[in-house]
Amino acid sequence: MFRTAGGPGRRARLAAYTAGMTSIADLRKSYERAELNESASQADPLQQFDQWLQEAIQAEVPEPNAMTLATVGSDLRPSTRVVLIKGYDARGIVWYTNFDSRKGRELAGNPFAALQFHWVELERVVRIEGVVERVSNVESDAYFHSRPLDSRIGAWASPQSEVISGRGVLVANAAKYAAQFLLQPPRPPHWGGYRLKPDNWQFWQGRKSRLHDRLRYSLQEGGDWLRERLAP
Repeated sequence: MFRTAGGPGRRARLAAYTAGMTSIADLRKSYERAELNESASQADPLQQFDQWLQEAIQAEVPEPNAMTLATVGSDLRPSTRVVLIKGYDARGIVWYTNFDSRKGRELAGNPFAALQFHWVELERVVRIEGVVERVSNVESDAYFHSRPLDSRIGAWASPQSEVISGRGVLVANAAKYAAQFLLQPPRPPHWGGYRLKPDNWQFWQGRKSRLHDRLRYSLQEGGDWLRERLAP
């Protein structure tokens, strides 16, 4: 509970703060773009994901390839960050990053993770859970050498997740490695790909009156997928 003592200036600031909180609480959106029915959805979640991702790309939503990655550290504290999907097939979902980063360290200790795509304009969310493994060196090398030169130098220049004294550290590192490697920087040993092998998918489609559509696919013994509707 806020006290209003302290003069009119303090009371005015508290009133403005309270009004701002109220405006946020009153934000509403009616989801009415589409529906997700069992009869119209794919039996295989990978095919359903491919369909939705392609529709997001065709709709030109901002960064349709952006996904939130959630990991859990040895202290049981979860953390999230946004990464970019770089491939997907029956083996899983692939992205690339620094193995020595916080996410890399957490995945080394606990390989279970979760991904989430949120395509706001289409009123859709996809959630994916499973175990994570590193992709092969061949795959990591192939993707690394397909990147722009600046990005390849950046993989060497950034000690990801470490404390640095300022941006000048990154600039100096980039200049050093650019001079060292010229146009052919090799893939750093601390950089490469991860693949999440899904055992649980959820597809969420916004619907009117908060009665959203939500389908879950759970991997069964033998490799089949069980599709179920969940209450939103």
